[in-house]
Amino acid sequence: MVEEERYEKSLNEYGNLKIDKKIHSGKKHYTCQQCGNSFTQKGILSRHKRIHSGEKPYTCQQCGRSFNRKENLHLHMRVHTGENPFTCQQCGVGYTQKGNLNRHMRMHTGVKPYTCQQCGKSFSQDGNLKVHMRTHTRENPFTCQQCGISFTQKVGLKRHMRIHTGEKPYTCQQCGKSFSEHGSLKVHMRIHTGESPFTCQQCGKGFIQKVSLNRHMKIHIGEKPYVCHQCGESFDQKGDLSYHMKIHTGEAPFTCQQCGKTFTLKGNLNRHMRNLHCIEATQS
Repeated sequence: MVEEERYEKSLNEYGNLKIDKKIHSGKKHYTCQQCGNSFTQKGILSRHKRIHSGEKPYTCQQCGRSFNRKENLHLHMRVHTGENPFTCQQCGVGYTQKGNLNRHMRMHTGVKPYTCQQCGKSFSQDGNLKVHMRTHTRENPFTCQQCGISFTQKVGLKRHMRIHTGEKPYTCQQCGKSFSEHGSLKVHMRIHTGESPFTCQQCGKGFIQKVSLNRHMKIHIGEKPYVCHQCGESFDQKGDLSYHMKIHTGEAPFTCQQCGKTFTLKGNLNRHMRNLHCIEATQS
């Protein structure tokens, strides 16, 4: 019995030695017939083949999700156990994998190792560089089946689809107003908090959005980029030009329900209702 154990042990050691020699020699004797990739060990080739076959033999007993490698299942199980063994020492955020922690640390260090060879812009993650490259290649792989608009990222298509579905999953807990995008809700919340993070350096007036500050700055610099091509009058805001154009077109879309008089601006209709008919305009 002892001799058998010694013999088996020597076989295992010999097998491991052979594998070890193959790894150090760099020779790759096992080649995938589908893609041509070569490997030093037969077991690694077997795992690789699952990429082509789609085989996922390791299944999570809690949620049913399957994986092509046993170690990937082990990592996945941390989602259910809540285990986050890799913790950021600066902010305390925990991660299930060391690779995720390494990517997170770039937020603190500012390291951006992935650089675009065409424009020089750098990124902290390889995936972000890949998405960025689509701006140069004009590749938009995610297309809306309803209107044909294409996007560089799947998340962009997902947000766009809410235009068609009318879905507004982000709701203000204070007033109940809903939004299709989380960013829009964040901007809206500033109405309730009174936060105005964008401040004019000339007059000190604050704004909840940067675009509002940009429009405001035209007052100080005197810029009026929106020009009426019929009479030459200029405006600092596009909306003001749109209102002005109704003078030339004769368009008066706002009608008084009491007397039938029409107005180019809703504000003018509201004043008319108050002054002539003594009726306060209802909020729409």
